Amino acid sequence: MSQIAETVPTAPQQHGYELLYFSQLVKPSIRQRVTGRRLGKFTDLVFRIADPYPEAVGVLLDHGWGRTAEFIPWEKVASATSHGIEVDPPNGEGYPPFVDQPGWMLLNEHLIGRTILDMNGRSIEVVNDVQLLASKGRLVLVHVDISFNGFLRKWGLYGIVSAKEQLIPWKYVQPLSVEDAGATDSVTLSITRAQIADLPEEDLADALEELSGQEQQAVFSALDSEKAADVLSEAEPRAQRQLVANLRLDRASTILSEMSPQRLAALFTILPLDNRTALMALLPKEKAEEVADILSLDESVAESAMSDDFIAMQTTTRAGDILREIRTSQREHDSITYIYVVDSDQVLLGVADLRDIVLASDETTLGELMIETVVCAGPDDAREDLAELFARYHFRMLPIVDDQHRLMGVVYYKDVMKGPAATRT
Repeated sequence: MSQIAETVPTAPQQHGYELLYFSQLVKPSIRQRVTGRRLGKFTDLVFRIADPYPEAVGVLLDHGWGRTAEFIPWEKVASATSHGIEVDPPNGEGYPPFVDQPGWMLLNEHLIGRTILDMNGRSIEVVNDVQLLASKGRLVLVHVDISFNGFLRKWGLYGIVSAKEQLIPWKYVQPLSVEDAGATDSVTLSITRAQIADLPEEDLADALEELSGQEQQAVFSALDSEKAADVLSEAEPRAQRQLVANLRLDRASTILSEMSPQRLAALFTILPLDNRTALMALLPKEKAEEVADILSLDESVAESAMSDDFIAMQTTTRAGDILREIRTSQREHDSITYIYVVDSDQVLLGVADLRDIVLASDETTLGELMIETVVCAGPDDAREDLAELFARYHFRMLPIVDDQHRLMGVVYYKDVMKGPAATRT
């Protein structure tokens, strides 16, 4: 994102405008102007997609206790700042219930946490926060925030400062059409449809794994057969199963024709028996026999898929030190999902989730945060055994330990589930 992300300073309020983050508005209650009476909890901002910037049309007010959220039109919002939201009283008995409209989007529901594909086709990022501009009674969306700072603010950790902000101007962010998959009111950040085919298949596969079913099918349907075959081969098993389950037979046949027997064997390994049988029937007899031969010989073990890309620290390491090291390490996101806890001899003692570390105080140690019971695999475990562990526990990676329970490495979900058949030529 380096060519389109930018750093934007906080605007001084005395100039008649204020730059604020959506995360700053989430916690405060909505209060009535003049009386200061608390009306309820702020849950979301409603924006209308417009050119050049989406503009706020209302606020969602939640009273709790299972009551339907109310919609406060923006003209009733007296002020929206980092100190809270104040509104004028409704014209009648109360504010109307929220009813979604075409062209509207909810920031928290439709943007925060969604995937954005780099316009340059090099990387995948997640929207952690949204920057807004308040001026003269209007509120417009100007940037999406992909920085680690945004991630920290989302969890209410305002006092922790990471690297510089990474803000992407809205003009580079466009909602993805889902016409091919069916109508939906949700908005997913993505590149324009015309640019999809130019992205590397690895990036497209990563993006597909983050999308919902309809949006996933919309992106996949926009690809030609050759590109679709490459993307299907690169996707994680869960996304592969979803894509295959929704393919028409004629479309499936053309995509399979673009795949080598080795790639087909890797794909068939993770599919349910019914899907595998149906797809095998679409292959020419000679190719089907070759795929069957590869499947029968595929007896890989954990050690062949093991990686040394993981983080291991001792029980006395403090949460603040871990976060500082992560920010400066430039590691891939996948490798910092878990922090493994070891002693001086590399014996695995426990594991801690990154989320727990982020939420802990700086002085909290790994020994206090770790879970002592760790699901592990051995270096000689078969791929079938590893696949069973991944399917049962839904981890992104598993530690590999030797007979003395020393940490040797990790295996990643998509590497193990694809297996060596994906890499044979």
